[in-house]
Amino acid sequence: MTMKPFKTLDDMGDIAGKRVLVREDLNVPMDGGQVSDDTRLRAALPTVSELADRGAIVVVLAHFGRPKGQRNPEMSLALVTRPFSQLLGRPVRFIDDQGAADAIATMQPGEVGILENTRFDAGEEKNDPATVDRLAALGDLYVNDAFSAAHRAHASTEGLAHKLPAFAGRSMEAELDALEKALGNPEHPVAAVVGGAKVSTKLDVLKHLVGKVDHLIIGGGMANTFLAARGVDVGKSLCEHDLTGTADEIMDAADKAGCTVHLPYDVVVAKEFRANPETRTVNVHEVAADEMILDVGPSAVEALADVLKTCRTLVWNGPMGAFETPPFDAATVALAKTAAALTKEGQLVSVAGGGDTVAALNQAGVAGDFSFVSTAGGAFLEWMEGRELPGVAALSR
Repeated sequence: MTMKPFKTLDDMGDIAGKRVLVREDLNVPMDGGQVSDDTRLRAALPTVSELADRGAIVVVLAHFGRPKGQRNPEMSLALVTRPFSQLLGRPVRFIDDQGAADAIATMQPGEVGILENTRFDAGEEKNDPATVDRLAALGDLYVNDAFSAAHRAHASTEGLAHKLPAFAGRSMEAELDALEKALGNPEHPVAAVVGGAKVSTKLDVLKHLVGKVDHLIIGGGMANTFLAARGVDVGKSLCEHDLTGTADEIMDAADKAGCTVHLPYDVVVAKEFRANPETRTVNVHEVAADEMILDVGPSAVEALADVLKTCRTLVWNGPMGAFETPPFDAATVALAKTAAALTKEGQLVSVAGGGDTVAALNQAGVAGDFSFVSTAGGAFLEWMEGRELPGVAALSR
């Protein structure tokens, strides 16, 4: 078994009675004072449970909202403590950051506490050494389990890893293992599906991927910019005409790298963007001046499904069409179902990430069939851009 480039909970040894600071992402959406989506809370359970079962004094660190260094009761982690305790199936203590050391000193082995919002301290986001020292004094060991915050060099995500023995939690470990399989050391051929509204938000991703993958499948509004670069009149579709030159450069770079760029050749168009309008499925060269492209057409989806059948690895970020508005979710759902079926058959390692992507896969009912679905947004995107993530780099052995 190859040694991982970072230490995990398996490398911790005896931790009974040790104070373990665990960075989690508990930044959950709220509605009327209630947690409306507990995905992130559930992701924290394996690490917190294991550490508590092993007799550690577990102190969870997390941010909540953007209080900008100010104390704000509406962004207190006290709001999340009870729902987290219910999911964990054991008592969880809320620890005010003022007097935290005294509170932690009274905790027993196996107990769990959640420290108040790290961002109430103005030094958190600045990775201020004094803030790092204050937090480090509360623990003996540090575990980072929050991949979704790993692209931030903050006191609780990066600074602490240099002050205390540092380990990756189970959620972080699973994420890093999946990303290594997807782009670090993948089995070829590799396909990447990149969708979304605008090329401008994914320029670095596209430039990085053409040198890494064998097939680059471009969907969403960003495909329109690439089509326009190839001389297609896209009517009144969403299109960044000022970036057609950049799209050309990306296609040239792909050619040089031996990467095939796949653009739709049939599309679903409508004269207005709303739910269930009158639509036509046409060749990309037949889009009328008053029509907009809102999804990839069925023939193109069939061809893309055939491409996936030749691949061993898939990375997916972004939908193929305006999937939130029916019927423009058809291409995303169909291609996602193909990827899921190939994964279940053992033909494909499929890794997906980003908020829209997760929503689209859930809508298709296949999120559970992908090899790995990352809930991280910005961190997943920066990883796809080939950038070093400070919170991950700080865990390196």
